[in-house]
Amino acid sequence: MLDRRQSVRDKVLYGGVAEINERGSTMDCVVRNISERGACVELDQAAKPPQEMNLTIARKGRSFLAKLIWRQANKVGLAFRIMTSDRPVDDLDERLRKSEIKKRQLQRRINELLGEG
Repeated sequence: MLDRRQSVRDKVLYGGVAEINERGSTMDCVVRNISERGACVELDQAAKPPQEMNLTIARKGRSFLAKLIWRQANKVGLAFRIMTSDRPVDDLDERLRKSEIKKRQLQRRINELLGEG
């Protein structure tokens, strides 16, 4: 496969949050590789990502307005349109921490309902 990228992407394993609606819905994701111009992001298989989304990577302390370039199974290729830094890193860390707590609570509830816990 011909790689048409203009800059090399670094392989990473970062947690991220994709904001998929205007001021609203978010989904957790995993950033698999990243460069200054784009990233490969792994989403939930059932997710229907929009053509444009805001991607926040707390570990990098950055948010990007990104355009969907390709999709293959649960991975998407994003091209960054602009980098935004309107949220402080502490706020992002707090949102990620709350999201992880909520995920654990929901998983426990699912296990209870399925009779596994």
